[in-house]
Parts: sequence; structure tokens; C-alpha cells
Amino acid sequence: MSNKMNELDGISIRDLILTHDIALLPLGAVEVHGPHLPIGTDSFLAEKLCEKLSERVPSLILPVIHYTQVWSLGEMKGSVSISNELLTQLLCEILLETERNGFRMAVVINTHLGNNGAIKEAARKALKERPDFKILYFTYPGAGEILGEVMGAGNFHGGFFHADEIETSYMLYLCKEHVDMSKAVDETPLVPELIDVTPIRWSEFTETAVMGNAKDATEEKGRKVIEYVLDRMVSLIEKAKER
Repeated sequence: MSNKMNELDGISIRDLILTHDIALLPLGAVEVHGPHLPIGTDSFLAEKLCEKLSERVPSLILPVIHYTQVWSLGEMKGSVSISNELLTQLLCEILLETERNGFRMAVVINTHLGNNGAIKEAARKALKERPDFKILYFTYPGAGEILGEVMGAGNFHGGFFHADEIETSYMLYLCKEHVDMSKAVDETPLVPELIDVTPIRWSEFTETAVMGNAKDATEEKGRKVIEYVLDRMVSLIEKAKER
């Protein structure tokens, strides 16, 4: 039986929530990811992570949110962005509706760094209205602890990664049917020094949106990092339950 809520034909949602009181919300993006990955990369990754997590933690998976905030690459063809304010309100209302449906915990599985600000603000707003509702949000927790052991290439500026060895390895492990390694490129752009202190669109310094050597990606590298991340998610969920 699938744990996706939109694939539970003929089964009582009420009964399922009584035994699965955790809702997983996959949060992706529609954004250009180089010539070798699809524009729905973040959404594919978020949904697959939820599927693997649901095998370890009794939970139901809500339908994925595709359209989110894509400011950095928002001017490039293939990206579709909504405002941070709209995303915050959307997430807040979904979280409140999740609680209304009887779930005691919501776990947002995010795979797009640009969503982090809206997620935190939405969680705070929802918590203000539902103080007993547990809300967690994950963007590859613990990945930084193992990436150095697995990946051959250095991370993109500031620890970011995008369509490179790291993200391509994730895709090869979780949904390799959407990867075309024959089109993978090696591009490490020169990042403006001011990027940490002023808004700069990535289209100013990259034409492909690839921030590293995607050619070095392998399924095994992706497996090691993703499984480590999933272990971390399970541990954090268990700790949240104990509070």
C-alpha cells in the first residue's frame, strides 16, 4: 500500500490518521538544473525522500508542492517562481489544515535552499495558532557531516550546491530515470565576492546553473549521503516526539 494520501483509494483517511499521525510535506521547486537534470529536480528529490522516510517512520505523504520561491535563478528560462510572502502564507495554511485533519506532527521535507526562509516563518505563524502542533522542517539535515567523506569535488561557494556532483548523485540514487549523464558538465563559476552581503542573481555568473562538476556524480555517492540524512531525520523526529 502506498503512503501517499492521493493514492489511498477506498481507504478511510480517518482510520489512517489514527495510526499514522505524522504528515510528510514534500517541498520542491520548478527551476533550471543544467542540461542533464529536469526543472522538477527539487520536487522529484523531495517526494522520493518522503517515500524513503515513510518506510522508517509511520507517516502519510501529502502531495508535493512544486511552485516555490526561486529568486536566485528566477530570470533563467525554465524557472518558475512565486513570492516569498505567497509561499509563506501557502505553507502556513497547509500546516494549519494538516493539524485540522488530525495529524499531530507535520514534517516539511525541503530540497530547495531558497525555501528555507518561508518555511521557518510559516512554521512560526502556524505554531502561534496551534501551539500543541509539532512542526519540523528538514533540508538534508546532517549532510554536511558526511559530504567531505563522499564527494570528490569541493562544495559551491558558502556550502551551497546546485546541479553539481552532490545534487546529481542524489538524483542518481533516488530517481536516476530523470538523469542524462551524457549531458553532464563541469562548471565551477567565479562567484562575486559580494554575494554574501547583497542580492545577486546567479544568472550573472552562470549560464547553465551547474555549480561544480556534475560528471563526478555516482549513484553510490548519493546513496551514502541520503541514507545518512534519513537516519538523521528519524533521530530528530523521535526526539521531537519526546518533547
